[in-house]
Amino acid sequence: MLVSAKEMLDKAKAGHYAVGQFNINNLEWTKSILLAAEEKKSPVILGVSEGAGKYMTGYKTVVGMVNGMLEELNITVPVALHLDHGGYEACYKCIEAGFSSIMFDGSHYPIEENVAKTKELVAVCKEKGLSLEAEVGSIGGEEDGVIGTGEVADPNECKMIADLGVDMLAAGIGNIHGKYPANWKGLSFETLEAIQKLTGEMPLVLHGGTGINEEMIKKAINLGVAKINVNTECQITFAEATRKYIEEGKDLQGKGFDPRKLLAPGSEAIKQTVIEKMELFGSVGKA
Repeated sequence: MLVSAKEMLDKAKAGHYAVGQFNINNLEWTKSILLAAEEKKSPVILGVSEGAGKYMTGYKTVVGMVNGMLEELNITVPVALHLDHGGYEACYKCIEAGFSSIMFDGSHYPIEENVAKTKELVAVCKEKGLSLEAEVGSIGGEEDGVIGTGEVADPNECKMIADLGVDMLAAGIGNIHGKYPANWKGLSFETLEAIQKLTGEMPLVLHGGTGINEEMIKKAINLGVAKINVNTECQITFAEATRKYIEEGKDLQGKGFDPRKLLAPGSEAIKQTVIEKMELFGSVGKA
């Protein structure tokens, strides 16, 4: 049974740990992440970008697959299915398809329009019992064609959006999607502190969790980050394990070309990456 992310994130914020959002791209991804969460008794958020939703043929397919797995894998930990960086139309499609959590990314609109659209979605999500994430100041790097340079959000704008009644807030603090460049300046903890002071109990979200060192992650959690998004790292470890399997010629041995065998090392690598992150974020045993 999918749940809204609100309760798990409120508990995380109060308990000074973070819940991981792990983006899903297909069946293997979803299964590996759910098995890791169940094994570690950790709450988890499955993230779906608009591009990944399209790749998996649509949001209804995603909802059907996730709901089926929760039942057939006997998943007992809290699981939220969350639209990642959703545009206005995509938010409504996911609400209709049965997602339990939505991110409306209005960071590219003028602040007045971001406020108006967020306000409207707050009302719809409250009525349906879904959690809503909003964004202020775009996150750097590229995600599905959306390019941001790692801007730093204006704490006052963050407060404006937080006050609309959203459940969590993604604020740009110099973080980037994808791999971090060698000359990256690091996270702006001053900005994070200023935002936290103005938004109080609101769980804050850190996008672009791949490549931020452990010390920075822990500091961010202490400053109010309760949700950390991970995607690239799972993709990299999956690709590395798959490459190794093929380079060792295992796909040529016996039935090694069977996709269930071919994708097994990569799937296991995703699971291990997720477990490592859950341990770092402090969500193990918190389900």
